[in-house]
Amino acid sequence: MGKRNAHPTLSDVARIAKVGVGTASRVINGGVNVSPMTMQRVESAIRKLGYLPNHAARVLKGGRTKTVGLLVPSIADSFFASCAEAAGKVARCHDSLLIVAVTNNQSDAEMGNLDVLMRHRPDGLLIVPSDSENEALATFVRKSAIPVVIFDRPLFGSDCANVVTDNFEAARNATRHLIKHGYKRILCFGGEPELYSISERLRGYRRAMKEAGLAPLVDSSRCDVAHLAARALAVHLKHARPPDAIFTLKNSSTIITFQALQQLKVPVPARVALLGFDDFELAATLRPSISVIQQPIEEVGRRAAELLFEQIQDLDGTKRYRRVNREPVVLPSRFVARRSCGCKGVAAGRKDKLVRAKQ
Repeated sequence: MGKRNAHPTLSDVARIAKVGVGTASRVINGGVNVSPMTMQRVESAIRKLGYLPNHAARVLKGGRTKTVGLLVPSIADSFFASCAEAAGKVARCHDSLLIVAVTNNQSDAEMGNLDVLMRHRPDGLLIVPSDSENEALATFVRKSAIPVVIFDRPLFGSDCANVVTDNFEAARNATRHLIKHGYKRILCFGGEPELYSISERLRGYRRAMKEAGLAPLVDSSRCDVAHLAARALAVHLKHARPPDAIFTLKNSSTIITFQALQQLKVPVPARVALLGFDDFELAATLRPSISVIQQPIEEVGRRAAELLFEQIQDLDGTKRYRRVNREPVVLPSRFVARRSCGCKGVAAGRKDKLVRAKQ
């Protein structure tokens, strides 16, 4: 007795549908030049047999793999996790799978993961660069035969589509908000200044302080736990001229700063106001609720993925790409006024647009 093939073939589909193999193939690849009645017969045969296209064979012929690679610093960070989820939804709408790799903001890990991803022959790549000046990565992107979209941070010299938020202007306006409250000793605390997005926020803070004729006060200590942050903040608070407000550069710094101030029994905003960059879960329910700059996180991931799929065209089952070189898409952030910055009588969660989107 002959051994039964566990996997139905395209020939089996064609035989059941009573069409040629070429016709069955055209139905699977979009139905070009196939009548509705024939389409219906082939699709019925596919369902009956449980046929799945042999993507490996299609790849060998130069076809799409229906996969897209995503390189991010972390998926533990809610920002990148939300971006990945939004990009994944777009990929699913295009019948594609998102493959995620984590770099931990390390260039070596980034290039190593990129090499592994490319062995899977993805149709395109979404990348958050660990270093905006990584020449090796920029060279790869310039020479890439597949489309690449950079997001959250630029990659200088890459000449590809880019989606970012206006970190500089948002931080500048956030600092101005604190200054309008009458705060003069505003401490800019936490963050990783070597990262482009953080350095832009720091630049926005410095610009606002300079415009107001105030001296900047910056502490870029890597205080990743509350007791270390409390130790660093205690030094500032014991100063002859202690800060009267704190502007934190990322959500983890905001959370740790709030915990540290509670540990030090420093009332917010009565003694020190607090305003953070990036919203986070429970920010609206803490006491006091935390005023933040809110980035359009899901939109960043969605727009980046949409730009990528705009460049991917599947014509006759072959890979043909339309590279998009354009000005960066700069999405606006919002200021969410709550209690920690000193706003009174403001409904928690009221949002004021800080910057205008640049498309």
